[in-house]
Amino acid sequence: MVYQPAAGARDLLPLDVEKKRWIEDRLQQVFHRWGYHRIITSTLERMDTLMAGEAIQRQMVIQLQNGEDDELGLRPELTASIARTVVTRMANATYPQRLYYNANVFRRTWESRHNRQQEFYQAGVELLGVGGLLANAEVLLLVADCLAALGLREWHLILGEAGITRSLLSAFPANLQDKVRSAIAHLDRITIDTLPLSDKLRDRARTILDLRGPSAEVLQKVSSLDLDEEQREAVNNLKSLVELLESEKKFPLILDLSLIQTIDYYTGIVFEVVNDTESQARVLGRGGRYDQLLGLYHPQGENIPGIGFGLSIEDLYQVLLSTQQLPQATPTSDWLVVPETASANAFAFAYAQKLRDSTDLVRVEIDLGGRDADAIRQYARDRGIAKIAWIKANGSPTIESLH
Repeated sequence: MVYQPAAGARDLLPLDVEKKRWIEDRLQQVFHRWGYHRIITSTLERMDTLMAGEAIQRQMVIQLQNGEDDELGLRPELTASIARTVVTRMANATYPQRLYYNANVFRRTWESRHNRQQEFYQAGVELLGVGGLLANAEVLLLVADCLAALGLREWHLILGEAGITRSLLSAFPANLQDKVRSAIAHLDRITIDTLPLSDKLRDRARTILDLRGPSAEVLQKVSSLDLDEEQREAVNNLKSLVELLESEKKFPLILDLSLIQTIDYYTGIVFEVVNDTESQARVLGRGGRYDQLLGLYHPQGENIPGIGFGLSIEDLYQVLLSTQQLPQATPTSDWLVVPETASANAFAFAYAQKLRDSTDLVRVEIDLGGRDADAIRQYARDRGIAKIAWIKANGSPTIESLH
């Protein structure tokens, strides 16, 4: 029997890990510069936490068998787990809280494709305890800084507003709202044309579907709709954010009020980060504002505003492969320390430790025996090791440099 990873899982070999860490280290440096602190939450959660008040579909979660009464699952994303942690474990925290994560997530896929990937890696942030223009702008400009740190220039941001989109959908009959919402989310004009809607509502659905493009055009279109006072305030807030972002000139911006995320806890702006360098657009990350999510877990039901994003390490990896920035090999050791006789073993370990104690990172291997001198030299050349320290029985080293 040939043992393989479980369906949907995969192994990362040393070079894969080096490339993954190259991405993660640069993102972490950006998070630190912006004042964010890392949080690590449990991979395993109760299902009622993971589903975030039905905002996350049950079939997305990989559930686990448990002898207790609790239904358990593997996290399909991080935001719900962080929201639960903050309100239950950080009750006395001052706000705003700036948190970041770097973790794996698990999502069940129900497509028929064999061995469909179900484990993913994400890095992202959550900015909790503050709403408004500046918080929204901070998170979006932080996205731009992350991609700049990775050397990615050809990308754009698709920006929507879940609150506006949801309120525009409220005009449709309750029994048809989910179908209209799904049709808009999938840009499905055929369904909109065939649903039992009045001409006025059908035109409204088509208008929502077309609320995508340059920001000035989209804002003009949505402002021409019959909006109530709350909707107009939301549109004005969106306009202020767009003006601030465009004044920074950090990235191209597409406004899309038909943008509807699969996860349904967003209450304000939503966005996607899209790569421009491939023939087929690749979504590198997603995020948005969720001002009611933390209230689901709060003992008193208190709503605490939040906004965040997650970047897909796998998708960033695929885009960066063509740039030749990622490591092309695992790091080589700097030294190979070889005890020439059994009585030199202790001296060899001591000499290797002295080399490792440098203030800079020095990679040192010990030769573990069983090879003659020529085989040892060939091993060092094969591994790209620059220097061999031959340790004699009295502890004195002879240094040999390999070229």
